Amino acid sequence: MKTIAPLTQRASWKSLEVHFEKIREVHLRDWFGQDPARGRVFGVEALGMYLDYSKNRIDQETLKHLFALADESGLRSAIEAMFRGDAINITENRAVLHTALRAPRDARVEVAGRNVIPDVYEVLDRMGGFCDRIRSGQWKGHAGKPIVNIINIGIGGSDLGPVMAYEALKSYSDRSLKFLFVSNVDGTDFAEAVEGLDPAETLFIVASKTFTTQETMTNAQTAKDWLLQGLGAGQEAVAKHFVAVSTNATKVSEFGIDTANMFGFWDWVGGRYSMDSAIGLSTMIAIGPANFHEMLTGFRQMDEHFRTAPWESNIPVLMALLGIWYNNFFQAASIAVLPYDQYLKRFPAYLQQLTMESNGKRVTLSGSYVDYDTGAVYWGEPGTNGQHSFYQLIHQGTRLIPCDFIAFCHSLNPVGRHHDLLMANVFAQAEALAFGKTLTEVRSEGTAEWLAPHREFDGNRPSNVLLLERLTPASLGKLVALYEHIVFAQGVIWNLDSFDQWGVELGKVLAQRIVPELESPEPLELRHDSSTNALIERYRATRKKG
Repeated sequence: MKTIAPLTQRASWKSLEVHFEKIREVHLRDWFGQDPARGRVFGVEALGMYLDYSKNRIDQETLKHLFALADESGLRSAIEAMFRGDAINITENRAVLHTALRAPRDARVEVAGRNVIPDVYEVLDRMGGFCDRIRSGQWKGHAGKPIVNIINIGIGGSDLGPVMAYEALKSYSDRSLKFLFVSNVDGTDFAEAVEGLDPAETLFIVASKTFTTQETMTNAQTAKDWLLQGLGAGQEAVAKHFVAVSTNATKVSEFGIDTANMFGFWDWVGGRYSMDSAIGLSTMIAIGPANFHEMLTGFRQMDEHFRTAPWESNIPVLMALLGIWYNNFFQAASIAVLPYDQYLKRFPAYLQQLTMESNGKRVTLSGSYVDYDTGAVYWGEPGTNGQHSFYQLIHQGTRLIPCDFIAFCHSLNPVGRHHDLLMANVFAQAEALAFGKTLTEVRSEGTAEWLAPHREFDGNRPSNVLLLERLTPASLGKLVALYEHIVFAQGVIWNLDSFDQWGVELGKVLAQRIVPELESPEPLELRHDSSTNALIERYRATRKKG
């Protein structure tokens, strides 16, 4: 295997450092002025998706060095290793094969010598049959009523993916069914979800690979208690109102769920990459098996594009490299993702886990500490809401915040002029960020001298615009896979394991230690720091007073 030099020692990195000093102060106004065709030159179309990346602070030389960085980092071979099923999650010795979840039925992808594709489709087929029974009313609850309320209980990837997909594809959902999502261990989340629901018409999907996740199983037990109390029934009712997405058949059976209604997935699927696995059961019930498979087709098409397209036309690679450019050279600490479609209102929240849990790391694959910045903070809101919230900071603040605008040429709800107004705002915001408004322009409008600086926009603020035809199950699959592959490409260049998440463990362990200290009827000896001890004591004293 070819040895790859540390990131900051790579020849391409050093070339980028020199190049950055040459162009760091060049304004987008100048680049567009020098090249009237720039807006078309820096654009890529693939899979019904158009990426306009012309409003980035780059030229052709920048791209040349960035592509060299991808090559020198071994990105092409790393992509093949992932698709091949190599154990690239080195700290857990696991393959990383979310791409196998959407591979064709006749594909062959081996893990430990076993073709996993038949297993994938066995689960998908069982999911489809179950969904048909729910959607047709054939599945009846304990009291003989059909199911009309579906509540997904999970956390992390077992919640963020399903709720995002449901909201994104609500236009394609069965509106006779009600879908709710419970993730927070805060009792309010569960209480508000079941408010006004009839237990006899309610199905719970408990999504936990191990069936031991504290938050999920606490909510699942509360759901069981609520159900049995509401029905006035015994344990036998559980099997008609609970199904599981898990691999722990023993725990599932102990809970009272029929293991025939347990839908599994595999340790080569990370939680934040699992929305197209059995974790997507609620999504499939909502939109139907045919639309779910259309979404998988969208995923698959982006997978093939990422795997085969040259860097110059590879949308995930281009966006990944631009992210590296801003993160590591311009010191841009965050990226705003701004979907101009209300259905994508949960997409930025979904990306927060995908990106930050994957690349929020400071140790390389070899175990050494990095001497460069890694994962950026991802955040955002749907337009035009964000324009009346945080865009002020993006336009005139002191921090450089690259933006990804996501928009669709056709609305799923064409009402009057709404969509033209929405799209006008997409194009206007990208234009305003890039070109701004000079003091000369402000003064020429007759603005008072004292007021002019307040109304100046310096511009030179980069953005991408992703333009798709319309929001469909397939286009959602393409968008999610796009960002999955952006994360992977950046992780390869930063030399990170993008597929573990040890950073979430310490807090969990400490919480398990603190729970009995809060619940014990008698005070226990506390052995935390003085701050934590004082907080626990104050909480116990306040609870005791009632």
